[in-house]
Amino acid sequence: MSFELPDLPYAHDALESLGMSKETLEYHHDIHHKAYVDNGNKLLDGSGHEGKSLDEIVKATYDSSGVPQSGLFNNASQHWNHTQFWEMMGPGDSKMPSELQKAITDSFGSVDKFKDEFKAKGGGQFGSGWVWLVQDERSGSLKVINTANGINPLCTGDKTLLGCDVWEHSYYIDFRNKRPAYLENFLDKLVDWENVASRM
Repeated sequence: MSFELPDLPYAHDALESLGMSKETLEYHHDIHHKAYVDNGNKLLDGSGHEGKSLDEIVKATYDSSGVPQSGLFNNASQHWNHTQFWEMMGPGDSKMPSELQKAITDSFGSVDKFKDEFKAKGGGQFGSGWVWLVQDERSGSLKVINTANGINPLCTGDKTLLGCDVWEHSYYIDFRNKRPAYLENFLDKLVDWENVASRM
């Protein structure tokens, strides 16, 4: 399979009043995400992974030994990450479904404590990376993890419920260097909680 840039599930200006500008989405989706797709396709050709799904390619090319990741992994994983990211946000006034609220409260003590941990992990990620709400595939409990660069929960064996991009290109136009403010805005205004709940 070749990688394809998905359309945004909303207009480029749909999140403008919620703290994510049209300019950010034009740069982030149309330029950065497209570059991962284009570069990934070049690296996929002749790699031996051409017939695999995106999930399979990410898992097959991830190196957990601590050495720098391959170019194919970096571009495939960032394509996967961003495809999820666009779907996890929305312009609607999304309310957290009761089953998700219960699962979060059971795992973190309260929704506010979950948000505090999410912001702390995302804000504390050194350099580029992501912060995730994941579900442990074995216990079913929820936890927050942060990952460097393009690494994602497919690599850790967890189920992805919510992810936030903390690379500077995700927030610098709208929030400059204020990553904590960007994370707070993401949780309070941008997350499509119905989408998150549907992933459990």
